[in-house]
Amino acid sequence: MQFDLPPELGELQATVRKLAQEKVAPRAREIDTTGEYPQDLFELFRDTGLLGLVVPERYGGSGGGILGLTIAIEEVAKYSNTAALMLLLTRLPTGPVLIAGSEEQKDHYVRGVATGAMRAAFGLSEPQAGSDVVGMRTKAVRDGDDWVLTGTKCWMSGVVQADWYCVFAKTGPAESRAHDDITCFIVERNWPGVSVGRTDDKMGVRGVDTGELVLDGVRVPASNVVGDVGGFRLAMLGLNSMRPIVAARGIGLAEGALMYAVDYVKERAAFGRTIADMQGIQWKIAELATEIEAARLLTYRAAAMADEGKFTREYVPFLSMAKYYATEVAVKVSGEALQMLGAAGYMKDHMTELYYRDARQLTIVEGTSQIQLGLIARGVLDRDLWWD
Repeated sequence: MQFDLPPELGELQATVRKLAQEKVAPRAREIDTTGEYPQDLFELFRDTGLLGLVVPERYGGSGGGILGLTIAIEEVAKYSNTAALMLLLTRLPTGPVLIAGSEEQKDHYVRGVATGAMRAAFGLSEPQAGSDVVGMRTKAVRDGDDWVLTGTKCWMSGVVQADWYCVFAKTGPAESRAHDDITCFIVERNWPGVSVGRTDDKMGVRGVDTGELVLDGVRVPASNVVGDVGGFRLAMLGLNSMRPIVAARGIGLAEGALMYAVDYVKERAAFGRTIADMQGIQWKIAELATEIEAARLLTYRAAAMADEGKFTREYVPFLSMAKYYATEVAVKVSGEALQMLGAAGYMKDHMTELYYRDARQLTIVEGTSQIQLGLIARGVLDRDLWWD
């Protein structure tokens, strides 16, 4: 059993760490304050090959896999979860296409994302169908060789910037809850009937717009159906394989918040000594550092499993554990880091309040903590996760 990263991933980690320290960290506060899309960071990620990190070489990427992307996102998220989300969006919408798409779809749409020629977003959630995916109402009706899509998707990260969307819609009766009545489509931004509705005023992770995608009788050719008609399982496979990538945003944020707080308490004098000299603070630092490392082990294991194709139902408990634990640790560590700074930590003079706001997104997106707990419990009850 080997816990050290292989040389190529170690080099990737060092490269992205330096890039994040020099280019991402100085931009983090400005991105949050203005809420403007950081085009300069997109171009940086494009020019350094990070947009294609998770994509196989034959489709224009570098073949670093999910573990490679996980490592890169961890480094970037130490300073900006917005920048980390930009990297995440190279895999979330391309995931179903990579898993079940045609060669033509991969060569055009996935390659476009890998090279930076295109940006993409993922459309699954609706106002009444977040965690309850099969409750979606977006409808796809067959019309000759095409499908006509009508409905609204919400909470889509990158919706404004995307050139194409990976969209799930009902191909059966609107009231149906059958998994075979949901199908995946690739929808291009410039097609008639496609528009962006309202954008959300978010608490954190500002800079990458989140909002509604409106589909008004959008004609989609059959060649843009991803996999088979009746592809609900594809949505789940795509999300399962994303668990360690979302978890990486959590462990990176937790690391960044704790490092920031530790630097502060080592300098802040109180009661004739520094705050770091106090045993209560030392024990809290030790507790948080241990939980970060535990989250990292869960996350790296999950990423390695996903790269081996182990993201079907029997592996879900292990993948969900990584997402659940790492994102909850991010919330805990960011809160404790803010507390270590006291009143100063609540002010925008310090990054702790930004870490705190950004962390709250992570336990909600791509399967809430409660959904992850349910999946883990089901895995134990079904003995997919068992110890004898």
